[in-house]
Amino acid sequence: MTETILLVDDDAAFRDVYRELLIGEGYSVAEAGKAPDALSQLTKSGARLIILDLMLPPSGRAEEGAALAEKILAQRPEAKIIVVSGAGETPLALHLVQRGAYDFLAKPVDPDVLLAVVGRAAARLALEDRVAELERSLTAKAGDAGGPLGGSPSFLEAMRICERAAPTDVPVLITGESGTGKEVFARYLHAKSRRRDRAFVAVNCGALSPTLLESTLFGHKRGSFTGAVRDAPGLLAEADGGTVFLDELGDMDPSLQVKLLRTLETGEVLPVGASRAVTVDVRVVSATHRPLEAMIAAKTFRDDLYWRVRGIEIALPRLADRIGDLPLLAQHFLNQARALVPRSGPATLSPASLRRLEAYAWPGNLRELRHEMQRALVMGAGRGEILEEDLSPALRPRAANVAATSASGPGAPGEASTLEEKIAHLERHEIAVALAATQGNRSHTATRLGLSRQGLLNKMERYGLK
Repeated sequence: MTETILLVDDDAAFRDVYRELLIGEGYSVAEAGKAPDALSQLTKSGARLIILDLMLPPSGRAEEGAALAEKILAQRPEAKIIVVSGAGETPLALHLVQRGAYDFLAKPVDPDVLLAVVGRAAARLALEDRVAELERSLTAKAGDAGGPLGGSPSFLEAMRICERAAPTDVPVLITGESGTGKEVFARYLHAKSRRRDRAFVAVNCGALSPTLLESTLFGHKRGSFTGAVRDAPGLLAEADGGTVFLDELGDMDPSLQVKLLRTLETGEVLPVGASRAVTVDVRVVSATHRPLEAMIAAKTFRDDLYWRVRGIEIALPRLADRIGDLPLLAQHFLNQARALVPRSGPATLSPASLRRLEAYAWPGNLRELRHEMQRALVMGAGRGEILEEDLSPALRPRAANVAATSASGPGAPGEASTLEEKIAHLERHEIAVALAATQGNRSHTATRLGLSRQGLLNKMERYGLK
């Protein structure tokens, strides 16, 4: 879809130049010379990308454009406003960026810089559209289950098996590393099954001692052990007609494996201390991050139980194997995190921060990504865009190393440096040289380097340049 740009400038000659430049790059252009016309064109054109000169009638002061920017953002929060300002309006332009404007450019605007910033803004809108569309479609598909999200081939294969298995009563074994979303899949299976209106009961087999786990699962009779002051039915009985999710099944003690096997084979549950079993109808979904085949070979897991729980196996991919899903998943977790951070507004990831996420190995998988997005939203302090500096140190460029290597001048930063550090060293050096050549004029430096002014300021802060 061709992005429509609303061009707001009271100077018709400038609009003519900008219009031809933008149309030449394939954009549609709507125009306005004053605030009321701009708001009218915003509704008529549906533009989400606005180039706004602050100096507007009737007063010709920058406050006119600032007020218009506030109205546009209130009416269309997803809009990307590129503010064009003179040197004396920089503080106001920075304030607008903090309030939600996408970027600002200082006059005179270099055409190449303008096109670069517009291109980034359009790409950002396209990314947000894709994330929103995927999240809407996949969440709608999941219905009330709050189902898994993703679109990578390995994830879709797991979802295909899950969809086929859900309507049946065949036991399901979900495998994958810790944090890959095994319980989310288990709950989705239950929500799509004929048992959806009955209980879903989850128990972590590795979190309880064997004695406590036996009592928790199978129940007990009063007086069967110290502290058993009343009868307890156990989770298997409580889940009668529903689903039991046995998480970390590989951590179950061998003595309990025998008792669980009998329940799966007969449908009978024998509480601790009881002489008579009770019959239950449960669907068992198990999960483990441990290699059960290797445990069978080592005689620490029963092969007959393995074949009982492994009616259908769903293997979940690592997050590192589904990097294409990162924009969707990260945005999903950012949206969820807003409930934990008071007064936080909608936030999206900057292209640079998204590249950091994509370059990281994610040993903690989805769980780590969720916590990372919660942290980033807090560190963003209400900003509408998550920047690199909002991410955890493990995901950011190592500023200390960059600073240390920069002291050696434009030469190689050292044999021990990573490629990332060498690139950062070179970038810092080039910015320092450009600042020196322009006598510290940041607008001219940004133009010289092909950056937006705000982009330059972000990099100067990162590298400790003044």
